[in-house]
Amino acid sequence: MKSLCQLPLLELRKKLGAKKLSPQELWAECQKAIAEKDGKIHAFLTHILQLQLPAEWQKTELKGIPFAVKDNLSTANLLTTAGSQILKGYRPPYTATVVERLQKAGGVILGKTNCDAFAFGASGENSGYGPTHNPYDLSRVPGGSSSGSAAAVAAGMAVFALGTDTGGSIRQPAAFCGVVGLKPTYGRCSRWGLIAMGSSFDVPGPLTRTVADAAFLLGLMAGYDKRDATSSQTPVENYLAALNGSSVRGLRVGLVEEFFQHGLQPEIKKAVMRVADVLANNGAKLVRVHLPHLEEALAVYYVLVPAEISSNMARYDGIRFGWQSKRGKTAAAVTAFSRAEGFEMEVKRRILTGTYVLSAGYYDAYYLQASRVRTLVIRDFQELFNKVDVLLGPTTPTTAFKLGEKTADPVAMYLSDIFTVPANVAGLPAISLPFGRDQKNLPIGVQLIGNRFQEGEILRVAHFLENYAC
Repeated sequence: MKSLCQLPLLELRKKLGAKKLSPQELWAECQKAIAEKDGKIHAFLTHILQLQLPAEWQKTELKGIPFAVKDNLSTANLLTTAGSQILKGYRPPYTATVVERLQKAGGVILGKTNCDAFAFGASGENSGYGPTHNPYDLSRVPGGSSSGSAAAVAAGMAVFALGTDTGGSIRQPAAFCGVVGLKPTYGRCSRWGLIAMGSSFDVPGPLTRTVADAAFLLGLMAGYDKRDATSSQTPVENYLAALNGSSVRGLRVGLVEEFFQHGLQPEIKKAVMRVADVLANNGAKLVRVHLPHLEEALAVYYVLVPAEISSNMARYDGIRFGWQSKRGKTAAAVTAFSRAEGFEMEVKRRILTGTYVLSAGYYDAYYLQASRVRTLVIRDFQELFNKVDVLLGPTTPTTAFKLGEKTADPVAMYLSDIFTVPANVAGLPAISLPFGRDQKNLPIGVQLIGNRFQEGEILRVAHFLENYAC
């Protein structure tokens, strides 16, 4: 029998609204699950014990439902470390817009979840506070960088969680942990209060048990924010209502040929083709398409994002906030020692890479060239969406790999993002939903990519697949 925390958000919302369940009972169930499981999984960095129920919670949309927040999303007066030692002890004076909106809607924060330091990673192993473990197999990674958020939902420790996606950091852990992960269009959800990684790539989004839950939450999170100059004023549709009557008849589904040519695990390929068959058998039209700059998209990402990282990391000087070294007699020395002691190895690697590609003599060859190729990737997608309505493919090349398996080979680790990165490069919405297991009983994730601000379309198709065959 499932615990209360393992039920879908919308089902719990209905029970709370009908007074068949109290927020206190639900909170107690989540607390019990965390106490029993998190010692082995390590999904949470900060755990809140006392329920702080909002006034008139019965009238709110979320009705006191507890949720977890990735530790790179600021929460006022609550520890926010972004998974890095250099922010140990940091308590922001403000709350990120997406968190604030969920709190105003009646959601209650359970705690802050573990993540790769500053969201730099694809496995959850780069946290300065130790790795998160996959609930399906504790010897394996949960995916990154939203590792704790995905694991918390998968293990039934939180009803839903917030993550961020810069190159796949919501979708990849969602695939590895068997949950739904939604990356909205860049600008659809405010980045204000999100500790920046790659400022032109970062997007907050939900990790949930069902597609309908993701649709409901996106409706609460999305919308223009005057505090974020990159947030869009495009009207927010009723994503939950868009799921009604989810027929796929006449839908044009693009199968990207290049997605099946990069060391794809046979069981994942089989799952994607099974999804394609389900759609075709229900009236959708399958269209074979090409994404000619797929490999270049990954290279573009690993030039432009480190460049943005090198700029964003400059604010961590060991003086204004966060970790301050006890070594050094001058401000410059304190900054140097603080960064040496506080930044994790992957953070240092990306800062060095980014500084190099922005340096004199290399800027044109790397950063400028990557920016031009990014335009080509965007054009590729624009051309594809003249032919199809959604794109279908795998979320990851493999299911969850062993802890430590790829830590010595950064390139192999980076290739884990090859199917997720293109959507970030182009700023497109994408969703990963679980679709079966492999021979080791590990979850398989299937990905849908939509055109800009077409979250309703990919949610509708994902909802159909979830109800039809998952």
